[in-house]
Amino acid sequence: MTQAATRAHEVRERVQHNNWNALRYFNFYRIVIAGVFTILSLTGKLPPNLSDVDTRLFVGTALGYLVFAIGAMFLVEQRGLTYRLQVYGGVLADVGATSLLMHAAGGVTSGIGILLVMSVAGACLLASGRAAVFFAALASMALLGETFFGTLYDGYSPANYTQAGLLGAACFGTAVLASALAERARRGEALAAARALDIEHLSRLNEHIVRRMRAGIMVLDRKGAVVLANDAAAEILGRESDDLRGALADISSSLNDSFRSWLRSGENPAASIGAHGSINALVSFTELGASEPEQNGTLVFLEDAAETRQRAQQLKLASLGRLTASIAHEIRNPLGAISHAGQLLSESPDLTAQDRRLTDIVLQHSQRVNAIIENVMTIGRRHDVVSESFALRPWLEQFCAELEERFELAEGDVVQHWLHEPIVVKIDKSQLQQVLWNLSENGLRYAGQAPRLVFEAGIIESNGRPFLDVLDSGPGLSDAIADRLFEPFATTESSGTGLGLYIARELCESNQASLQLIERQRGCRFRIVFAHPGRQQRIGKV
Repeated sequence: MTQAATRAHEVRERVQHNNWNALRYFNFYRIVIAGVFTILSLTGKLPPNLSDVDTRLFVGTALGYLVFAIGAMFLVEQRGLTYRLQVYGGVLADVGATSLLMHAAGGVTSGIGILLVMSVAGACLLASGRAAVFFAALASMALLGETFFGTLYDGYSPANYTQAGLLGAACFGTAVLASALAERARRGEALAAARALDIEHLSRLNEHIVRRMRAGIMVLDRKGAVVLANDAAAEILGRESDDLRGALADISSSLNDSFRSWLRSGENPAASIGAHGSINALVSFTELGASEPEQNGTLVFLEDAAETRQRAQQLKLASLGRLTASIAHEIRNPLGAISHAGQLLSESPDLTAQDRRLTDIVLQHSQRVNAIIENVMTIGRRHDVVSESFALRPWLEQFCAELEERFELAEGDVVQHWLHEPIVVKIDKSQLQQVLWNLSENGLRYAGQAPRLVFEAGIIESNGRPFLDVLDSGPGLSDAIADRLFEPFATTESSGTGLGLYIARELCESNQASLQLIERQRGCRFRIVFAHPGRQQRIGKV
């Protein structure tokens, strides 16, 4: 079935459902009318103009009509018969019951005949326009037939023909008018059903898009309560999607403070907020409506700051790549010439000890400048990040073995602590090795007593993200050094380039991980928080 055919079928289903509801209401009207006549006739409370009533016929007809109306209501609820058959059958019953009640009450002068006009109007609203003339003719024939019969056998006045004719004309006029109005109503109903279906489909599409978006989306009502939130917002805030309902203050106090600040100032917060665990979120607010935000809903955007930093990093690295290409051309070639000349000069047998010392200084600092250029070019080169999920423990044990062999460490100098098992991480293995190698070299450089390095791995309970801590037994860091530790070219050693930790953090952020210094008083504790192993990552470049 094509999309257009499916849509048309759904529209017809909605219209048919509305038709059954209308028929249900009309049957309820029958039950009310029949019930009133039954109660009034059984209690003797009929109006004075109906004093000369054939009681047996009136009561029997009213009871029969009531039973029929109740049965018809049951058939409507069960939909035991077709809609068309129930409409036509009900109209025939209305005409017959009303004619008998009118005859039992003394003919058209009783006023009961006006109920035929109501029945015709209701039937025209329920059925198609072609049936209007049939219903009006049926009611008119019933009126004239009852008057003719009463004139022959019950002594009706010939003036009753005039009233019967007027009621018949009223039936025809009502049928034409009701048929026209019903046709317009049906067209409007079909159009409304089609529009409602389109709106429902768009609503589902919008909800699907919002839930699939990587950015966190929340909708607040005018009182600041959350009415809609997608999965990304739930993940950033560390909650289940079904739990993101209710007052914003109960969900996130920091987010609620930012919201209240935005209401007062109209400006979005410039800094990120602590969302959940180690996740920082960038938040922005937009009002839904044209008037004041206090009177309308609010749209909240939440975005993981790590992903934002990653995108900013791509722009930064693109510029840095062009810069390093210029450095390679403008600096490395002259530097190579200086280094080569220094090597040739150092091989000269006529150099004095003092001149040879100066030559060694030239070579040493040429190598240092070359190392700086190599590190800068490492940042500028854009390599594909090949993230993969793997068990951390066997990989880290192999890394520690290589570390012990490379630095000739004694047993007990490197220790591993596993707070949770198993731990699966998602990161580029080669880049993780580069980060850990840099942290390990720094730690061993300043470490004192054994264990000189401690690797501690676990899982953050609040958000399910694995982490790896690297601890050393060094003296720690001062506040001045710690504040600029991850800045490029920041170093405490005269021979250092100050790019190692900066590159390590850039590599972590390229893998949607983070590198932080979380302890520096007695030794340093660096923590790598990996991306969630079950969450799809964007592929970056470094």
